Amino acid sequence: MTTFTATFRLARLALRRDRVQLPLWLLGLTAVTGLVASSISGLYQTEEEQAAYARSNVSSAVSRVFNGVVPEANQGGIVVAETYSLVAILTALMSILMVVRHTRQNEETGRAEMIGSMIVGRHAALSAALLVTLGANALLAALVTAALAAGGLPAAGSLMLGAAIGATGASFAGVAAVTAQITESARAANGIAAAVLGLTYLLRGLGDGLAPAEAGALRVTSLWPSWLSPLGWAQRTEPFAADRPWPLLLHATLLIVLVATAYRLTDHRDVGTGMLPVRRGPATAPPGLLSPLGLAWRLQRGVLYGWAAGMLVVGGMLGAVGDQAEELLGTSDDLTEIIGRLGGSGDLVDAYFSAMLSLTGVIIAGYTVQALLRMRAEETGPLEGVLATAVSRPRWMAAHIACAMLGTAAVLAVNGLAGGLAYAAAAGSFDKVPALLGASMVQLPATLALAGFAVAAIGLLPKWSVAISWTALAVCLLIGQVGPILELPQWATNLSPFTHTPALPSSDLTLLPLAALAAGAAALTAAGLAAFRRRDLTF
Repeated sequence: MTTFTATFRLARLALRRDRVQLPLWLLGLTAVTGLVASSISGLYQTEEEQAAYARSNVSSAVSRVFNGVVPEANQGGIVVAETYSLVAILTALMSILMVVRHTRQNEETGRAEMIGSMIVGRHAALSAALLVTLGANALLAALVTAALAAGGLPAAGSLMLGAAIGATGASFAGVAAVTAQITESARAANGIAAAVLGLTYLLRGLGDGLAPAEAGALRVTSLWPSWLSPLGWAQRTEPFAADRPWPLLLHATLLIVLVATAYRLTDHRDVGTGMLPVRRGPATAPPGLLSPLGLAWRLQRGVLYGWAAGMLVVGGMLGAVGDQAEELLGTSDDLTEIIGRLGGSGDLVDAYFSAMLSLTGVIIAGYTVQALLRMRAEETGPLEGVLATAVSRPRWMAAHIACAMLGTAAVLAVNGLAGGLAYAAAAGSFDKVPALLGASMVQLPATLALAGFAVAAIGLLPKWSVAISWTALAVCLLIGQVGPILELPQWATNLSPFTHTPALPSSDLTLLPLAALAAGAAALTAAGLAAFRRRDLTF
């Protein structure tokens, strides 16, 4: 027996557990990349349009912070600017969640101790998690390459962009392998790894945004902070331009160092423990924890703070760009038409904000789903002990639903206010602050409708509720937002509740669809509460 005994068996088990989530991740990320590349090929067909896009990227530091730099003034370079940051971050999150799920989460739930009672090597669990995660990143790189090449982009650049995305995911698999060893909970491991991801995004953004830009230039050279970030390393491969593979060696080196560190830490700790000392809690619990609402808030507040901080940054970036929206979007008639489909007709700046706030509304629904699925995590853990007290099932569930819905309203408000204040700082006028706050808050009924669907899934189909809820969110994002661009049939776009939300501030407020969405949310929530009250707890 060696320290790696049973690695492949555990890898098969991990694939069995991820048989739904992993294909959704891979197909979703590939679809996003392919659809954006396809739309760009139709929007920027001439060299003049491509050069205009590159010049707008150079002239806008905010655009470079958000999207990165354009490696070359061609269609491939625009695809890199529009897709790499988003897809790379989502790939990194996929890797983090997968590694922690099959290491620290197994220890936290007791699965690792049960599996360890058999003939299993000490490093087998970590090795299996890394094997599956790195294989998923390699497969994603191949799928992205094929999707881009099928869209008519050069094969060499397609391969380089796919490899850059896969290498970024592999690097953060190594980060998660280390954080899973130093903490005692999966939530803490995911949180620290996500914080590292945020730091690397910030360093890459500083390196790109602070780079000196010459008037009329088609590209800029990133500054040294981007060399401190794995996101910046992948960007330095310059797909569809220089196509340099050597920066990927930095990813490989980082992965080797992090994996070796994780193995070393595994040798020096017991199963279920972490390397960081556990902070002692207070001697007495605060009075708020005596109620289900207080307990739900205690469990969900960390996720809420993280999402609020993230949307504060995103909203600020979108608002700062709004002052230049007319200039940037006016470079292409096709792009103006697309923004019109997404955000409505009329003033181009209002249409831009309508489109962007509609998109961020769907993204914020990710917080709603994550907060509601905490109920499912509690059901497989300490809920039985809670329900053994005087707390009823409906009361416990209603507390979590209330925290999730109020938190959603708070994050939407933060997003709208950040966008309005950033636009005011750039344009010198506070006139749009109330309008953008309202445009963000009008997304709440659609988000609550999706929340009601998730609650119904938890009540009626608990074992499938996680996959069903995230799939519903993916459908809302892909069909509801991409549908107008691809001119999908109306019945298809109607599947997303966000399609029925008024496109403020470019259109008038209509209350009937909002009332219908709110009624649907209430009905679905009631169905979920009733089903949960009558069924057995499932593990």
